[in-house]
Amino acid sequence: MTFLLETIRLGLANLRLQMLRSILTALGIIFGVSAVITMVAIGEGSTAEALAQIERLGARNIIIRSEQPPESPNQQGGQQRSRMLKYGLTREDLRVIQENFPDASSVVPLKEVGSQLLRGSIAQTSQTFGTTPDLARVARLTVDRGRYLTQTDLNSDALVAVIGSDVAKDLFPLEDPIGKTFRVDEFVLEVIGVLAPVGLSGGAGAALVGRDLNKDVHIPITTAQAVMGDTIVRRSSGSFSMTEVEVHEIYLEAPTRERVVTDALRVRRILSTRHPEMKDVGMIVPYELLEAARKRAMTGQWISGAIAGISLLVGGIGIMNIMLANVTERTREIGIRRALGATRKHIVAQFLVETSVLSAIGGLIGVALGVGLSLSIGWLVPQLHQLPFIGDSVPADASLPTVLSLWSIVVAFLVAAATGLIFGLYPARKAALQDPIVALRHD
Repeated sequence: MTFLLETIRLGLANLRLQMLRSILTALGIIFGVSAVITMVAIGEGSTAEALAQIERLGARNIIIRSEQPPESPNQQGGQQRSRMLKYGLTREDLRVIQENFPDASSVVPLKEVGSQLLRGSIAQTSQTFGTTPDLARVARLTVDRGRYLTQTDLNSDALVAVIGSDVAKDLFPLEDPIGKTFRVDEFVLEVIGVLAPVGLSGGAGAALVGRDLNKDVHIPITTAQAVMGDTIVRRSSGSFSMTEVEVHEIYLEAPTRERVVTDALRVRRILSTRHPEMKDVGMIVPYELLEAARKRAMTGQWISGAIAGISLLVGGIGIMNIMLANVTERTREIGIRRALGATRKHIVAQFLVETSVLSAIGGLIGVALGVGLSLSIGWLVPQLHQLPFIGDSVPADASLPTVLSLWSIVVAFLVAAATGLIFGLYPARKAALQDPIVALRHD
């Protein structure tokens, strides 16, 4: 024990004698450890955000949707000013799916209606869907004010609507929309609820759904079918198009996560039978996307960690280089210690202590720096748009979420400590193998 303490004391004393060299030597370890922690935190944060957006679509949901088929060559030239398109899911498709999945937790249809939302002089493109009360639970929607649709609304074909958060801001900018009215084309609807922002206006969620859910308007599906009909007319630049889609989307909620994949395969078989080549229908299976995203995230984390680990390798090479220089500079010291009775084991221990302490201290500083950078990045990036010179080039909603991982901190520190031992072993062994007499003659 006394030998170990004395060796550590000598090692620390030698490091203090060459403080600047020690600090510069440790920089490689410091930056390597901080790079590993920061890159993993950024990767984890981005992954968590993407997975959360996919998760919001419902891990047990299978989303079946109508898709406009590709235009034929004679339509792409823009020569037809008006046309009628009929495509997508039908009410018969909905009935078949309901019959084939009697144990599904829910089968929720959405029917798109209307071309414009109107209130006073304000007009915007409609995203109005007739649906059932189950959609709020299946699609994980939360009502911010008022209430959602009820079975009573469906039974009475009520002209009521639940609007998205963006619709509330656009149509009712300075007042509470609850109880107020607006129009979908020529139909007057009363607002009974406002949805909380769902956070899918950008990124993975919007790309998957194909629209901004904050601009949705939900009405009873019975009202959509009995009052508004199946045909939607859209006018633009002197031309208009008519589309007829009986069912725009169907949310099929599987009873368990384990059933999602098999149920999705069954749905695909049913759709391929009823819609050959599936040109006018598509499917989104969030669970499959979730699993694929997790696998990609794991691969990305390993790649990021490996790239950052190169910094640790460079730091280790720097330590070995400096320690080899130390061996040359301290050759006479080594000879004196050997002459006074020090063994090769003692010499190896002294040099290994110096490299281990250097890498351990560098590792601790790197951990502190990496944690600090990871925490500050998540706060700093949203503020960049307020800075002079660069603020105009940064979006106001820019963000770079970070998630600190305990494993990255532990692994980075252990690798840094191991780096000191591994890269210090060769210089230590070279010092110990020197001939004492030759070492004493060294100037």
